[in-house]
Amino acid sequence: MITWQCVSQCGACCNLDPKDRPDLDQYLTPENLALYKTMVGEDGWCVNYNKEKRNCNIYDDRPSFCRVQADTFQAMFGIDPEELDEFAIDCCTQQIGGVYGDKSPEMERFDNAINGILIELTSEEDINNQLQ
Repeated sequence: MITWQCVSQCGACCNLDPKDRPDLDQYLTPENLALYKTMVGEDGWCVNYNKEKRNCNIYDDRPSFCRVQADTFQAMFGIDPEELDEFAIDCCTQQIGGVYGDKSPEMERFDNAINGILIELTSEEDINNQLQ
């Protein structure tokens, strides 16, 4: 099973431009939607995203809708916990592709991270047998 993970130096999810997410009101509560809108800077990026360091300035205190965790995704999207990894991988792939492009270094890092997990979960003997 492939497991979702966040990759450093990406921040694609911090591109919050509401024009790119017209269905926000379908999965955010009115309170969270209001908070979300206060976080969108003039350029469409989160005001808490540090563009130089490419990380979140409020990571430990970020809102629930910024967290990829089972309870959040179940509340927002109706995703069962066992579907979280697949759904989150699909979301990241779409967002990274939309923000940076399908052939970007960010997409490559994300793909490598996901594939790295798959390789770690497969024994060296199994890999060698698959290559023969």
